Amino acid sequence: MGYLIADPHRRYEIRCPVHGFIQIDDWERQIIDQPSFQRLRRIRQLACTDLLYPGAMHTRFEHSLGVVHVASLLYDSIVQKSREALERQLAYTKEGLDRDRQLVRLAALLHDVGHAPFSHSAEDLFPDRGRGGKKFGHEDYSAAIIRTELRSAIEDHPLNENTGFKADDVAALIEGSAAAKRALFWRDLISGQMDADRIDYLIRDSHHIGVHYGRFDHRRLISSAIAIPDEKNQPPRLGIEEGGWHAAEALVLARYFMFTQVYFHKTRVAYDIHLRETMKTLLPGGRFPKPSGADLREFMKWDDWRVLGLIGKGKGGEHAERILKRDHYREIYYTPEACTDKDLRDLRAKKAKLGRLLVAEESAKKSWYKTGTSDIPVFSKVRSPQVQPLSKYSKVIEGMRENNQVLLYVDGASREEAERRIKETSKRR
Repeated sequence: MGYLIADPHRRYEIRCPVHGFIQIDDWERQIIDQPSFQRLRRIRQLACTDLLYPGAMHTRFEHSLGVVHVASLLYDSIVQKSREALERQLAYTKEGLDRDRQLVRLAALLHDVGHAPFSHSAEDLFPDRGRGGKKFGHEDYSAAIIRTELRSAIEDHPLNENTGFKADDVAALIEGSAAAKRALFWRDLISGQMDADRIDYLIRDSHHIGVHYGRFDHRRLISSAIAIPDEKNQPPRLGIEEGGWHAAEALVLARYFMFTQVYFHKTRVAYDIHLRETMKTLLPGGRFPKPSGADLREFMKWDDWRVLGLIGKGKGGEHAERILKRDHYREIYYTPEACTDKDLRDLRAKKAKLGRLLVAEESAKKSWYKTGTSDIPVFSKVRSPQVQPLSKYSKVIEGMRENNQVLLYVDGASREEAERRIKETSKRR
């Protein structure tokens, strides 16, 4: 593939409703123009959430651009504050930092290029890896697309002459592979507790939906990001300065609020069920193709437009018809967010009483913040020890528990009878 560039140093600006203007160079623009990236214009960020929040029509395309912007801000903040640690512990030079900045931007740009139609809704239909019973994830598809469909756009552009990146370098950073070498330090900017992906989607989803749950002081968080030197001669860790720990706390809480109020909203979950069952009917064998060879090319033909077109033609079965008519399953019972043994016993009793009226059961199984080695380290100039986990600063986060809430659903036509049975069960207890 050849590229004709009148001015290789030209910058382009893309207007964004969240960040203002996002700047890209010609190399990034050529990648964005590839069909495999343009496909993201046809994949909604939040699946059928617009049937609940009408403004939720934004796509993985604009989100990916936002992640590039945020990742660059995080990178620049860390380099500005932590250059000495990066030079001493990771042997960075100015040229090396400039090179890896571009690598981080490419990984941020392409981290979601492997998403299936309607994003996460139908990921249960990804095929098995063939070992250990684990399924492929959208990151596996992203890496495969980068190594195949996007290889030429990454490797052959004239602006790559100064960096010499291979498609494998970008894919390795997204995968978190040891092949990323020194650049692996930056993976937390793509996939971590306070990554650019999370920062952008919380703010962007809140903006389009019209809620405030996902908003927090992201500018303060970004300006507080640093590389924390390790005293045991280990590589530095991504963390924050002590003055920014409240902003990090707010990020965790924003994610919690968005999950409970939006992502795991009872009606949204119902439509995820219908989408998953619709896709199971539409896909050959009820599964997505594997992320390799001809199967990968077939996978890339699937997007929201194709699915909606098939639904419009009367295909997809009962669940597709329910999406068209907005005749979704109805929640009949839910447990507390942190189920106790008693809650689970009550749940089993109600399921038994509902019998065949019960048509679906969905569980959150969500941990908002991982402590231990994944806990965000906070650096203090006055405390001892100087580095402590965020959960030691925040009593709120320290007390957070896994969300294992369960939702039970029935058909709308059976709702009255189901409510009667649920009440009978409650009276007996």
